[in-house]
Amino acid sequence: MEIVAHDGKLDIFLTMTCNPSWSKISSELKNFQTPQDCPDLLTRIFRAKFEQLKEDVIDKGVLGKVKSYMYVTEFQKCGLPHVHMLLILQDNDELRDSEDYDSIVRAEIPETEEESQLHEAVLKHMIHGPFGSLNPRSPCMKHNQCRKKYPKEFLEETRQGNDSYSQYKRCFNAPVSINRNANVDNRWVVPYNPWLLLKYDCYINVEVCSSIKSIKYLYKYVYKGPDRVAMEVRRGSIVDEVQQYIDARWICALVALWKIFIFTLYRMNPSVERLQIHLPNRH
Repeated sequence: MEIVAHDGKLDIFLTMTCNPSWSKISSELKNFQTPQDCPDLLTRIFRAKFEQLKEDVIDKGVLGKVKSYMYVTEFQKCGLPHVHMLLILQDNDELRDSEDYDSIVRAEIPETEEESQLHEAVLKHMIHGPFGSLNPRSPCMKHNQCRKKYPKEFLEETRQGNDSYSQYKRCFNAPVSINRNANVDNRWVVPYNPWLLLKYDCYINVEVCSSIKSIKYLYKYVYKGPDRVAMEVRRGSIVDEVQQYIDARWICALVALWKIFIFTLYRMNPSVERLQIHLPNRH
């Protein structure tokens, strides 16, 4: 409440996830290595890429001049690092209508003839799934349905949805084959910014916060803290040390290295930091 009263409502919610296939990572690997064999390399490269992203988004204002921001670095369950960033834009650059939304966010597969590189990047990084019959164990599946509500609807123009999230333009198109034995169309595309996607070659989801109703959820999502696990200790004559290690392992190598390198997990701009006395501590 203090942040919103001080700087206004959110404009953009951005998520960036590490791409283990980045050339700066693959070029440093030996023939017998995979990216997972070098967590220190993944950590350093992702952090360097994110520092570039911050410069583009916050300092250069490629999505608009930023008034206030905050971000948190998180880690998938023993997997890749990703960052959630909240942006509040200057009054002159606020996103007010569908034309403003379309100027920075797209949710369609580009035509190969017109934008071949962007077409490849969208199919590689910004397609949701597979799930359903192709992958019933997908994390997004709950009660045999996608929690993210994919596939979306085809829409001729961008509009504000009933749940405070924008419904982006998704024109009807012929299905496109991807390397997952599946065909997809515009209904399966995760919203993205073309310039950021082409420059960083990784999953970068960009969402417009079209209503004040989404603020509570987004701030709660950022401040929720790290994942926790409940453990049970048993006494017995037979102890499976391997299984004990697997059950207890929660802090993955990437998390440990991020803290060893003393990289920042969370940050706000100075104007918001002055309000931190009213906010829960984040460690």
